[in-house]
This record gives sequence, structure tokens and C-alpha cells, in this order.
Amino acid sequence: MTEIESLSEAEAANELMRLAKQIAYHGKRYHAEDAPEISDADYDALVRRNNEIENAFPQLIRADSPNNQVGAAVEGSPLAKVTHAVRMMSLDNAFAGEDVEEFAARVRRFLNLDADTAIAMTAEDKIDGLSCSLRYEKGQLVQAATRGDGSVGEDVTANVRHIADIPQALAGEVPEIFEIRGEVYMAKADFTALNARLLAEAEDPERARQFANPRNAAAGSLRQKDASVTASRPLRFLAHGWGEVSALPADTQFGMMKLIESWGVPVSPLLQRYDSVADILAHYAGIERRRAEMAYDIDGVVYKVDRLDWQQRLGFVAKAPRWAIAHKFPAERAQTTLEAIDIQVGRTGKLTPVGRLTPVTVGGVVVSNVTLHNRDEIGRLGVRPGDRVVIQRAGDVIPQVVDNLTRDEARAAFVFPDHCPVCNSEAVAEEGEVDVRCTGGLICNAQKFERLRHFVSRGALDIEGLGEKSIAEFLELGWLDKGPADIFRLRTHRAELLGREGWKEKSVDNLFAAIEAKRQPDAARLLFGLGIRHVGAVTARDLLKGLGDMRRLPGKAAEIRAWLDENPRGEGESDGKYTARRVEAFKAILEVRADGIGIAVGEALADFFHEPHNQTLWDDLLSEVAPPLYIVETRASEVSGMTVVFTGKLETMSRDEAKAQAEALGAKAAGSVSAKTDLVVAGPGAGSKLKQASALGIRVIDEAEWAKIVEAAG
Repeated sequence: MTEIESLSEAEAANELMRLAKQIAYHGKRYHAEDAPEISDADYDALVRRNNEIENAFPQLIRADSPNNQVGAAVEGSPLAKVTHAVRMMSLDNAFAGEDVEEFAARVRRFLNLDADTAIAMTAEDKIDGLSCSLRYEKGQLVQAATRGDGSVGEDVTANVRHIADIPQALAGEVPEIFEIRGEVYMAKADFTALNARLLAEAEDPERARQFANPRNAAAGSLRQKDASVTASRPLRFLAHGWGEVSALPADTQFGMMKLIESWGVPVSPLLQRYDSVADILAHYAGIERRRAEMAYDIDGVVYKVDRLDWQQRLGFVAKAPRWAIAHKFPAERAQTTLEAIDIQVGRTGKLTPVGRLTPVTVGGVVVSNVTLHNRDEIGRLGVRPGDRVVIQRAGDVIPQVVDNLTRDEARAAFVFPDHCPVCNSEAVAEEGEVDVRCTGGLICNAQKFERLRHFVSRGALDIEGLGEKSIAEFLELGWLDKGPADIFRLRTHRAELLGREGWKEKSVDNLFAAIEAKRQPDAARLLFGLGIRHVGAVTARDLLKGLGDMRRLPGKAAEIRAWLDENPRGEGESDGKYTARRVEAFKAILEVRADGIGIAVGEALADFFHEPHNQTLWDDLLSEVAPPLYIVETRASEVSGMTVVFTGKLETMSRDEAKAQAEALGAKAAGSVSAKTDLVVAGPGAGSKLKQASALGIRVIDEAEWAKIVEAAG
């Protein structure tokens, strides 16, 4: 029994519903928004899984099955809508030679042909572009439309009149009505030149509009309300079929395509006709070998039964013809040399290795950089500068190294840094994690902007008027170089600030007043604002409930580090016992009992204060602000002594605010439901925690009832 056959009908139905949503979402991102989030291969895998389940459970096939959908609806498009006289279909996919052989066998069975009858087929490259239908009446172009959902598309007539490949009038003898269908695309060289031009023309190069790939560039250029934008873009067109026609002057697919070419519309130069599956597969292999060197992107080869009378007899399934199939290419690979490994530091401090390659074309894109993900991935691949590597790219996903061809060559292993390449702070990986992170925090230029933005955010110091734009401006001026303490010294730049665009006397005075109001900040908010890893808003409160004075933290961090140095894991001691021993020690040192304080928090504090930079930053900040002692005042309430869990979406307060309210009422705010839970506050979208509470018979209230409890406590 296969894995799918072992599914219950209910499990199959649930998975089909989930797949339908995923496929619809990603189809919209690709077809309607020109912004795909997953590769073609990943999308095809979703569709294949859907089809396999539908084949095993035909009774579950619904009217809105992905197999009945083509493209994506265009209701939100600013362009006028066009109803296609003949529906624009999609194609079924083949992923292996066996799939193509099965396709030919199905055609033979459907037409009731004997084994000796040849089935001639055309084979042409499948362009990765935007489907478009061109309607000619009496040889004149009268309308052009995108595919849309197959029934209704967008009117792009004015736009396609600027595409040189599309004639305004067809040459020669042409039927009175003839719709030519094909793909609007952008050549790879033109795509590169367009991105370079957009970058050069941008006022701010960092915010320049850049297209991710030629397909997105073509789609975005064609679907413009202003046709002059389309006119400025180097779009091309290749025909691959037709829609509504008043007559068909030829009786084969190949013959019709050659006629369309003779009328002045380009068709694929690789279009051929063959009499056997072996021949079309050989054609496919030849195109695949040439793929990287081709002028435009393709993602497979399309086969079509050549005889039009056979096409008519074969007909269509829900969204695709029975007489055609797309043989998709696998993910593309290429060999090149790894010239160097650079370490980039992200805004959260994560150190990411980036491979610098000898440029190579993969999947129609010139690749010169590749992510190596993390330290463990480098170790798994054994890569070092100078290695020959295999690069893979599937669709629009980031290229990756899949093999190291020179692993066995005698060369020193790459040593991953243990200090940040930007600020020279220690770089560490926490227990159980693969990512190595800089411990520099606010003193690290790679992290400074995000850390300062967090410091003034609503959950931290909440300084009104000091937003992202202002922080970026002050950083650029060098006014925040020393870290958050410099925020409280901004008043020394008052005269300079008044001379800058957008800053008037009132706005400057309001900003300084908001800053001065935070000279005696809530200690928990201040600690949370520092962005120490694993010290969130709740953890900051838990720490200070034990210590009272946040000025005690550096000494406590030093005690933790000393304990770690003096208490290594004992010989024969299990991981679990050593973990328990550390948790007990850290809680004793930090004088806390909260469940959320454990190894991760203790070691994060030790790492932070071990850095001299951070200690300097801490001292500098406390020279500007004077947080009062942290004293939690609780008042009697009906939930005093209870354990409360918040779940679902809270609409009148944040989750941290809710937990603070619970603590102020003498309750303990927990993160999970257990037999020790006394009360669950459930908002919209509450899931497993609500079900667990119901199963355990725990009292459940909504947010409004919780507000009454808070109000009653005064």
C-alpha cells in the first residue's frame, strides 16, 4: 500500500483543501502579481501531490479543484477586461521520458490506433514568458489580451502595438478572423540591460526598481496602464498556437505554425515535427544541452499531436488539451570554481557565508554568488576556496551548491570565524543552534539601525517622533555612533537639526521633549530595548522581579560565566542532568524562579556582558538615564494566585501587555496549557490551546470578560 493509499478519506479531504489554497495562492503570485515566492519545481510538486490524491480518491474531487483552474483571475487589475471567445488553456506536465511515453500511449488508446500507426508530433521549446492572444480581423490587429483565468484576461492592445515582433497587419492570404496565441518575453541580454538602465536612472540606487528575472520583467512591462512604459521596454513575441479562427488553411499543427510564420509573426526556431517518441525525446535532450546558451529563458519542451483532425477528436480535459503536453526541465546545474568565501553579518547578527564564484550561466541566469547557509553546511560540503563545485538553480530560488568535486584535494579546511568581521565581537552559536551570531549588538554597524529602531519601539522605550526615517538620518550624520545613549545627547545638535529639511522648531522641540520624558524609564522596558538575545519583554520583567535593580545584571552575568568555567560537564554526566544543573545554578545566581529563565537566557547575558564593547555601551547608557528600582505592585483580584494562558488574537492589547496585566493582578502568565492552568483567555483564531483547555475542563473566557476582571480589580 502506498503512502497516499494509506490516507483515510478525511485525511485526504483535508490535504486536498490545504493544497487547493496553497496552489491558488502561489498561482496568483505568479500569474497575477508577477512575484512568485516558490520555484516552478516546488509549484509543480504541489500540483502533482494534488493530482495523486485526487486519482486515489476520485469521490473527493471538487468543482474548485486546481485541475479546473487556469492562470489567475484579474479582477484587481487596472486594465480593461477581455472575455476570450475561445478559452485559453494550460498544459499538463511531464517530468520524465516515461511520462512522455505514457502520453503517447494514451493518445494511441483514445484514438484506437494500432501499434504500427505513427503519431506525428511537433516539438518546440516552452518559453518562460507571459501568455498573450492577438486577434486579427481581415489581417488587422484589433485586440490583444493576457490569459488571465483562461476565460477573462486583460486588454493590452495599446501595449502590444509597441512590440516590434507583433505586426499591426498580417502579410498574405489570412482568414477573416484569426487569433494568434503565444508568449511575450524578454531576451536575457535585454533583461540585463534593462536592469542596468533602471539602476542608472534611479535617484536612489538602493531603492531602484530591479526585476528578479526576464519573465517578471516581461509581465511587468506588458501589463502597464501607461503604454509608453511598455514602449520603453525591449519585449519580444513568439507564437505557439491559435484561438478563435474563421478558417484553418492547413490540416496539421506544423503546417499552421509555418503559415503563421509566413504572415510575419515569429515562431520558435526550434520547432520540429517527428514521427516517434524516441525522436522527440532526442530533440528535448538537444534543447536541454543548449538551454543555458539560448537567448531567452525556457523551462521545457512542448509536444503536440500534429494532425488537427486528431486534435479535434482528442479534445480537452478541464484545463488542458489531451493532444499536448509540456515536458519540463529538471533543476539546472553547472560546474564552476568557488573563488572565495565571504562572511556577511545580517541585521540580527547572524553570520552568513557567501560563496564568490567564477561566473557561470545556470538556468538562464549568470550566477557569481551563492549562499552557503551556515557553518554546518560548509562542513557538510567540505568546501574551500579553490574547489570545483556543482551549482543548482530551480526557477527563481537562490542558487545553491549541491556537490564539491574536489573535496579530496589536499587543501586546508575553511575556518569559520569566531569573531564578527564587522565589529570584532565574539561570534557564537548557542547550544542546539546552527547559526553563528555576533554578540556585539548595538555596537555592530551591521546591526545598529535595527537595534536602535527596536530600542525606541513601542514595546521598549516608546519614544514618540523618533521613527525609522529619523534614526537612519541621524546615523548617517554620525549622531548615534556610540549607541542608544547618543539618543539622549541629540539635544546638542539642535541648531544643526533646525537647518535640515523637514525639521521645524516645533517638531524638533517635540522630539527632544519625548526623549527627555524617558530619562527615568521603566527598567524592564529599558532592558528589553537593548535587544539582548532571548531577553524579551516578559523575560526582562521576570529578571527584574528577582533582581530589583537592573544595575546588578553585569555582575550576575560575570557570576554565570565564572560558574560555566568552573563547572564543565562531568565525566559520564548526561546532557539532561548537566542541563538541569545549569538551570538551577542560573536561577540561583539571577535570583529568579520564573519558568522562562533557563540556559539560553543565562548564557545570552553572560555572552553580552563578556564583550567590553557592550559593557562600555551599558555604562554609557546608564550615565544618561536613571531607571528606578523595579518593583511589581500587585493588587488583589479574582485571578490572584492563578495560572493564566492567553491564546488567539488579542484585539485591544498586545500579548506582552496582557501578561503584564496578569502579573499585576497577582497571577502567573504561562505560555502553554497544562493541568496546572486555571484560566484561558481566548481571542479569535485560538486553536490547539483552546481545544486542550476544553478537554481538561479549564475555564475559558474572552477578552471582554478579561477586561472586566482587570477593571474590577481597580
